[in-house]
Amino acid sequence: MTPWLDLPGVTERLAWWSAVSGLDLIHYGTKADEEEIRDTAVAQPLLVAAGLLSAHALFAPGAEGAPGAGRPDGLANRIGAAAGHSVGEITAAAATGVLTDEAAMVLVRRRGLAMAEAASHAETGMAAILGGEQDNVVAHLGKHGLTPANVNGAGQIVAAGTAEQLAALAEDKPEGVRRVVPLKVAGAFHTVHMAPAVATLEALVAGVPVADPRIPYISNRDGKVVASGAEVIERLVAQVSNPVRWDLCMETFQELGVTTLIEVAPGGTLTGIAKRALPGVATLALKTPDDLDAARALIAEHTDPAADTPAE
Repeated sequence: MTPWLDLPGVTERLAWWSAVSGLDLIHYGTKADEEEIRDTAVAQPLLVAAGLLSAHALFAPGAEGAPGAGRPDGLANRIGAAAGHSVGEITAAAATGVLTDEAAMVLVRRRGLAMAEAASHAETGMAAILGGEQDNVVAHLGKHGLTPANVNGAGQIVAAGTAEQLAALAEDKPEGVRRVVPLKVAGAFHTVHMAPAVATLEALVAGVPVADPRIPYISNRDGKVVASGAEVIERLVAQVSNPVRWDLCMETFQELGVTTLIEVAPGGTLTGIAKRALPGVATLALKTPDDLDAARALIAEHTDPAADTPAE
């Protein structure tokens, strides 16, 4: 997060989010090493904070052509839909107005803690499967008792399960698969192993104030557009122990006629998938403040300036 701290108000915003989440985001986002941030209770809040910081910067009041992220005008009003992958769904929920920033940071911190606790009960993990035909890969995972935790499209599926199951997969790759790559994660996320975390979060979100999304919100559960804030939160919680269907989200992007995709910080993975799965769709990963001008120009190029006029 170091380069973002040079922007006005970012240090103060991170200090506030650190206070509400109970995690020193400035330290972990600038000075912590890989081992420290591998802890999912730390990594998840960092990911959401980075995404929200970059979104705020993209639609910051006073930025040329971007009157404000929190109002239905300017570049923000030209965004046709929003989605997030896994924990990024919380970022998307805040960016679309379903949650306040503060509620998002509290929720993601509790989500990370609950998932870390659930992961501590058994030695579990995840591995990316590159290549192969999707139905065959999924069937092969079932043979080993593994879950297709992320179905990302473009020939990428992430398997999750116990260490023994993943070791068996490494020795017995599905037909047509180029590589099985172990991931540096703390557990088997988006599987039944996370059921205890779901119960913890269900009790927590009962009192969270929510609003309906201001723009179409696309859910990881099935790629559907969700118009109810209450349903978005229900899906966020349930998704902790259910597979991420990013492939279906991208199908919905196509159905909606999306012409450009901007991935907020830390950025890079989803644009890489989109380049393969959504030919003809312009992409940009918003990794540092140096990418802001290009992101604003891309939005302006692919949208109608008349959309800046707030709806009655």
